[in-house]
Formats: sequence, structure tokens, C-alpha cells
Amino acid sequence: QVQLVESGGGLVQAGGSLRLSCAASRSIFRFDAMGWYRQAPGKQRELVAVIISGGSTNYGDSVKGRFTISRDNAKNPVNLQMNSLKPEDTAVYYCNIRMWGVDYWGQGTQVTVSS
Repeated sequence: QVQLVESGGGLVQAGGSLRLSCAASRSIFRFDAMGWYRQAPGKQRELVAVIISGGSTNYGDSVKGRFTISRDNAKNPVNLQMNSLKPEDTAVYYCNIRMWGVDYWGQGTQVTVSS
């Protein structure tokens, strides 16, 4: 079991930047995948960015070239740097870690981008 807590969300103007972090209740050394998803009101949760075990990364088409996912340390395993933010990036952002085929989710952090 692991609990995840996201931080770094907030209100930013279009064109601005935010950096999201994910804190884990215990050190994460082995994982299948870790990443960020988001859910806007009335929409399904969608992939933002993911790191696969081994180091490869995947990004949602709408964030490619603007967002960067990175690993940090064992207790803060994954970050998301978001640049050139757009109003359509407004959503609740969730940290996800998959270990031994089990998905763990944080409670989410709100990101609001004003035009």
C-alpha cells in the first residue's frame, strides 16, 4: 500500500508555468509505471504523461512540447513541469503509480489557467 499526495497546483494565467509534485507515504524503488492524469469537468480522465519502468516516457498529444515528466527521489517519485499553460489545461491533476499491477492514485490537485 502507498498513499500519494499531489502539490503544486493553483491559479495561473495563460502562458504561465506550474510544477506539480507527488509525495509518497513510503519510498518507491520499483514500479511498472508512474505518471500524471487529469480530469476536467464533464470529461473523462485522460493521460497527461507517464514514465514506464525502464525510463521511456509518453505524453498526451495536447501537452507534447509543453509539459515534462521527470523522476525525483524515492519519496517524491514523480514531477510534472507544465509550461505555456492554456485555459484548456484547466483540470484536476492526479498522480498515479502502478506497482505489481495495482494502481495507486492521489486525491488530485486543481490547476486553473485563466485566459
